[in-house]
Amino acid sequence: MTPQASTPAYRRLSVEERRSQLLEAALSLFAHRAPEDVSLDDVAEAAGVSRPLVYRYFPGGKQQLYEAALHSAADELRTCFDEPHEGPLLPRLSRALDRYLGFVDEHDTGFSALLQGGSVVETSRTTAIVDGVRRAAAEHILSHLGVAEPGPRLRMTIRMWITAVEAASLIWLDEEKQPPPDELRDWLVEQFAAVLAVTARRDAQTDALVQALAMDL
Repeated sequence: MTPQASTPAYRRLSVEERRSQLLEAALSLFAHRAPEDVSLDDVAEAAGVSRPLVYRYFPGGKQQLYEAALHSAADELRTCFDEPHEGPLLPRLSRALDRYLGFVDEHDTGFSALLQGGSVVETSRTTAIVDGVRRAAAEHILSHLGVAEPGPRLRMTIRMWITAVEAASLIWLDEEKQPPPDELRDWLVEQFAAVLAVTARRDAQTDALVQALAMDL
């Protein structure tokens, strides 16, 4: 007798595993389509489940699912700036930007929808999630600079540079991801050093940092 192939045993997913599965499916869709163009039926189909099951885990519907997916993406973006406090600062920043631009490249349209706003599912909560990523990035950078109590000029400089990174990322997507990511990364790092130098002319705290960076190169 020819042995029959055994059928894999069905494994019931835990609540957390199922929720993670649905979020992964949603993130995959949001990565390539604007949030308003993704329906719960799309998410259910991508996850291989029924629409009622999606509602069971996200009774708030599409809005709740979008916010949960946004939280997940925000957590991933925050980890982009996790870097050991070892070695010269600018190479550390380069490695963080490599991870950040890798995220932008992978999520493409979803990243654009996330930062450009104007989505029908955008709320004060989603805006707060995105702003939280920006604040976390600023805190990471200040930590790498070794500044516990930044003055207003330094804080403003760091936040302005983060905004410039976001704008450059969006334009990069519009320009069909040109220049190459390594060139964009180096350019952004050079801009970081340049804006610090400009602020240093008016701020003693930033001037001390620039002097220390110069010795670090």
